[in-house]
Amino acid sequence: MERTDNNILIHKTFHIEGGNFPNAGTISDQVKKTLKEAGFPNSIIRRIAIATFEAEMNVICYAKQGELSLFITPHSLKVVVDDEGHGILDINLAMSEGYSTADEKIRELGFGAGMGLPNIKKNTDEMILTSKFKQGTHLEFVVYLDRQETHLPFE
Repeated sequence: MERTDNNILIHKTFHIEGGNFPNAGTISDQVKKTLKEAGFPNSIIRRIAIATFEAEMNVICYAKQGELSLFITPHSLKVVVDDEGHGILDINLAMSEGYSTADEKIRELGFGAGMGLPNIKKNTDEMILTSKFKQGTHLEFVVYLDRQETHLPFE
């Protein structure tokens, strides 16, 4: 990541249960609500909400469980997701639009189109993805607030 900002104004952590499709989107909704309450502009909320939803769905679809943490600082919004899943064998391939390892059950539910990771990358300023096969995946993404052209709540 470009810079470290230790001045954390808000930190929230959420548990994600793998396979819990009925509650899919609940965590990204809570993140969205937190950002609205903090006074962030809709353009920033939208970017983080999309990226957070995609990350949440990846844990629900592919892992036993995971944790999603939101860090709000004066200069950035950062999300960190760690899961206990199968891991990703080829990260470069997984970043390709349309590439998916989703099984039939996931596809029948309308997920698994292979756009999750590319959508996270498109909607954030920075993204780091690491994975260990049969151990899990670590994802971090950031939206830098000082790169935005809108009024921010901490200005």
